[in-house]
Amino acid sequence: MKQDELADRLQSRSRSGVCKRKLKSNQQKKFQCVFEGIAKAGNPTLLNQMFTEIYIIKGGTAEVNDEHEVRQIERASRQPDRPETTIRQEDIFRAPPGRDEPIRTVMTTGVAGIGKTVLTQKFTLDWAEDKANQDIQFTFPFTFRELNVLKERKYSLVELVDYFFSETKEAGICRFEEFPVVFIFDGLDECRLPLDFLNTKILTDVTESTSVGVLLTNLIRGNLLPSARLWITTRPAAANQIPPECVDMVTEVRGFTDPQKEEYFRKRFRDEEQASRIISHIKTSRSLHIMCHIPVFCWITATVLEDMLKSSEGGELPKTLTEMYIHFLVVQSKVKNIKYDGGAETDPHWSPETRKMIESLGKLAFEQLQKGNLIFYESDLRKCNIDITAASVYSGVFTQIFKEERGLYQDKVFCFVHLSVQEFLAALHVHLTFSNYGVNLLSGKQTSTQFYRSAVDKALQSPNGHLDLFLRFLLGLSLQTNQNLLRGLLTQTGSSSETNRETVEYIKKKISGNLSAERSVNLFHCLNELNDRSLVEQIQQALRSGSLSTDKLSPAQLSALIFILLSSEEDLDVFDLKKYDASEEALLRLLPVVKASNKAL
Repeated sequence: MKQDELADRLQSRSRSGVCKRKLKSNQQKKFQCVFEGIAKAGNPTLLNQMFTEIYIIKGGTAEVNDEHEVRQIERASRQPDRPETTIRQEDIFRAPPGRDEPIRTVMTTGVAGIGKTVLTQKFTLDWAEDKANQDIQFTFPFTFRELNVLKERKYSLVELVDYFFSETKEAGICRFEEFPVVFIFDGLDECRLPLDFLNTKILTDVTESTSVGVLLTNLIRGNLLPSARLWITTRPAAANQIPPECVDMVTEVRGFTDPQKEEYFRKRFRDEEQASRIISHIKTSRSLHIMCHIPVFCWITATVLEDMLKSSEGGELPKTLTEMYIHFLVVQSKVKNIKYDGGAETDPHWSPETRKMIESLGKLAFEQLQKGNLIFYESDLRKCNIDITAASVYSGVFTQIFKEERGLYQDKVFCFVHLSVQEFLAALHVHLTFSNYGVNLLSGKQTSTQFYRSAVDKALQSPNGHLDLFLRFLLGLSLQTNQNLLRGLLTQTGSSSETNRETVEYIKKKISGNLSAERSVNLFHCLNELNDRSLVEQIQQALRSGSLSTDKLSPAQLSALIFILLSSEEDLDVFDLKKYDASEEALLRLLPVVKASNKAL
């Protein structure tokens, strides 16, 4: 090697060492705190203190899955403990035994709120704190939300890195192929950049400028900087945007296992007695227990139960999803009144401003849910009469419901803290519009009975179940007990018990029809929200007495049996079909139970 070249190489090494130290120091500051469910305001929590290991498996699927994510969670919650290969976030690039080539690109899939972003933050923080992956010289974490804002701009790869990470610009580093580098791209499902893997021009020069979409396509293809390692996270519905040949390994985040749920609540509540009370309460409600697979739902639950346990009113703890989300809304309104409006704990929660705010957010939630959008821009807010200048107040006041993410150039991107919060507010909007103005947003039908029937029909027509949770909330809001909690927000309360009875009968009639197991399971959750457990109790009684013959069961009773077996707390280790005197049709309907068990006899 010539002397000049050697001198350049040594100088580059020394510059890169300084750059690495600065980059690590800045990333420690950036990622040491996590804002649980909150964007910029609220109490920061130390990530290392709060982090609970999340269940990640190797070899998930990169196939598109646009089924409702709560359905996917329910299925994951009843997966028996099969010998799946689990993996920790620090080992994400470790090649499995028997594989010689290094892993270049990893795709991690998982539903909304399951913990993908926190995983990437923990990976970066561990690297920055010298705890893991010290063979990596530079870790560059990006989010697609930030990159979307640069859609119309042109950059070279070096310029793009310099733009986000000034440390590399100051050090004058442009030969990234000399170092082990990791690029993290979080949230492919939110990508608004055109990623065209068929027609994009080939780019191999890291200093050549082009659009960000072309840059990413070439980086993922391996044309640009083939030595770099890439970690891409996405929700399942967007996984197919990247060709399978560009991905070396797929992992799937499954959220919290049952012991991890407990660990989360014990870390959140230092008072052991309080933590135990909360854990045992969640276990009594199967629907709450299933939803706690999602870390964000654990945070919502903790927020509500903490408030209820310390308030003098006490009262019964929420058992259904609708109750939980109503209480969550009440807690947020209380915080707003006390923190921002100088109110007292005892003041009514629903001031005219708060009411107007919730109505606007509900309208936005419903309109965007119908379009399948989870992130919104300023133009979407304008259409719902949300004043753009006051948008920061919305995110500042309702920080825990409505996050405002600052992209670059101060373009603002908005989203609800979780898909389920959007679905709850959408259901509340549809309920308010019907009860206050007599307008049915789901169809032209006007009576209360027709209103709820049209909602059931519309949810059943959805090919991927995207209105499943919305329907649970809408039906839950029809109960007088839930409406009482919202008194002051609702100008009209009261849906007759006769209407509720007719809705229950209509759902049971649908359950008797030829529905898939998933559809039936959701309708049983709907009956649960309506406090009707008659079908399930009938079958449980027969199971206890040992007098059950599936041959003699009606279709609705058979569906109830499937629901009980699939939502049983015990793992279905062995499913003994011989116990059930079943016809061929009944056996076919029991197939989902067989699939969920380790062994069928």
